[in-house]
Amino acid sequence: MTTRTVSPRDLKNLLHDGAEIALLDVREEGQFGEGHLLFATPLPYSKLETSITPLVPRKSARIVLCDDGDGVAQKAAARLNAIGYSDVSVLAGGNAAWAAAGYAIFKGVNVPSKLFGELVEHVYGTPHITVTQLAEMKKANEDFVIVDGRPYAEYNKMNIPGGICCPNAELPLRIREIVKNPKTKIIVNCAGRTRSIMGAQTLLNFGIENPVYALENGTQGWVLADFELERGATRKYPEKINPEALPAQQANAQKLLARFKVPTVGARQVESWLGDANRSLSVLDVRTHEEFAAGTIPGALHAPGGQLVQATDAWVGVRNARIVLADSEGVRAPVVAAWLKQLGCDVYVLEGGVNSGLKVPVPAKAVLPGIDKISAADLKQRLAAGTCSAFYLGPSMNYRKQHVPGSRWSIRPRIVADAAIAKNVVLITRDTEVAQAAAIDLREAGITNVKLLEGGLAAWTNAGYSLEASPATPPDSACIDYLFFVHDRHLGNRDAMRQYLAWETGLIAQLDDQDKASFKVGVPA
Repeated sequence: MTTRTVSPRDLKNLLHDGAEIALLDVREEGQFGEGHLLFATPLPYSKLETSITPLVPRKSARIVLCDDGDGVAQKAAARLNAIGYSDVSVLAGGNAAWAAAGYAIFKGVNVPSKLFGELVEHVYGTPHITVTQLAEMKKANEDFVIVDGRPYAEYNKMNIPGGICCPNAELPLRIREIVKNPKTKIIVNCAGRTRSIMGAQTLLNFGIENPVYALENGTQGWVLADFELERGATRKYPEKINPEALPAQQANAQKLLARFKVPTVGARQVESWLGDANRSLSVLDVRTHEEFAAGTIPGALHAPGGQLVQATDAWVGVRNARIVLADSEGVRAPVVAAWLKQLGCDVYVLEGGVNSGLKVPVPAKAVLPGIDKISAADLKQRLAAGTCSAFYLGPSMNYRKQHVPGSRWSIRPRIVADAAIAKNVVLITRDTEVAQAAAIDLREAGITNVKLLEGGLAAWTNAGYSLEASPATPPDSACIDYLFFVHDRHLGNRDAMRQYLAWETGLIAQLDDQDKASFKVGVPA
C-alpha cells in the first residue's frame, strides 16, 4: 500500500485551515527534542500503537506523520492503517524538507505551551523578581510566601528553600489556605520560567489582591546564582479548603469564563458529541491525582490542570479537537479552560463536573500480537552458548546503569538493523507491549524466532545473576530516546541550565505571523 505524502507548503496550510489535524512526530524523544515542527505532537514509533488512542481517539481523524525522512513515518503509517486509522499521510522529506522550505524548526518539548508562557509574560506584563531580589527579601525578613507551581514529585526533588508545593491549577482554589494575609507577597516559582509566569498570572487574572510575582528562572536561576536548593521537602498545600470561601472563588471563576468567552456544556450535549464521526473529543479531569483516583467520570482522562496548560500535547494530539474539562467545585476547570482558550483550543467546561453523570466510552487499545517468553535461566544458558542475541529495549540511560551481560541496547526504529544477522532474538524490557511492537518489525524482516525475558531485569537478578554497567555505552550519539540539554539541567549541569533558559527566552523570536496568530493571549475569543 502506497502512503500518501503532503508537501511542506501544503502542510503549513493544513495546520491553519481551522479543521482538525493530528501532526504526529514519530521519532524518539531525544530526536524530537533536538528539533521539530511547532505544532507536532511527540508519538515515538517505539510506543506508537499503545500510545495513540488517548491522543487521537477518532480513527477517521486527519493525521500527518513526520520524521527525519528516513522511512520511520512510512512504517508508522502502515502500523496505523493496520489498527484502523484511515486518513494518514506523511510529510514528504521529513523535517529537513520543512526547514528547507523556510519554515522554523523548534528545539525542546511542549513548545507551544512554553511559547504560550513567554507570550503571556509579554502581553500581560507579569511582575517578576530575580533570585537575588528574593534572597535579599529573605535576609530582610519581608512578609512573603514562596509557592512552587510544579507537581509534587518535581518539587520534592529540589525546591527553593522554604517553598510550598501548590501546582498552578490548584493555586486559585487553595491559596487562601496558604496565605491568610492579603498583604503578604506571593512568589511563584518553577524549575525555569514558564510555569512561574503562568502561576503568577493565574492568580492575578483570578483577582487575588496580594502582590504576586513570578520568580525569574526558578530553581535553575537559584543554582546559577550560587544559592543552595532544598531537597526532599514535603510541604504541600492543605487538601481541605474553607467551604465559606468557595462561593467567592466560584464567582471569580465565572468572571474568567465570561472574560474569555469560554462556554459551559451539559452532559447531554457532550454525549451527543461522542457520536459525532467528524469531530474529536477529549474529556479531561483536571483535579489532583488523589481526587481522580477516588472517583471520576467513567472514561475521562486525568490531566492535572497546571500540567495540562504546560504540556497540552501530552493529552490532546488533535489540533482543533473539542476539549471538555471537569472538576468537582467549579473553580479549577474554568481557570484551566480560560488558559486553553487563549492557547487557541476549542474548550468547554462541563456543568456539574465529575458529578454530572456523564459517561465516556473508552476507545479500544490496539491489540498487539503475542510473544513467547523465556526464563532468566534459559537466557543465561543461551547467552553462554552463543545461540541467541539479546537486546534491551528500555531507556538508554537505564542500560548504561545496568543490563544483562552480553545484551545490547536497541530501540524499535533500529531493532531490525541491529538484529540483522541474528537468528534467535531475546528482548529484555519490563514493558511487554514495547517488546510486542518491536517483534512486529522483526518478524516482518524475517526474524521470526523472537522471545521476551519473562520478568525483565528483576527476574534476572532474582535468579541470582549479576548485571553490569556501561557508562559510555551506548554513546550519546546513539541515545535517540534521551534529550540531554533538558534532562542534564536537573543533574547540576550549569551549561545545560543556561542553554535551557536561553532556549525558553528565544522561542518567541522563531514565530512567524501565521503561527503567532494561533495564540489568543489576553484576547477574548
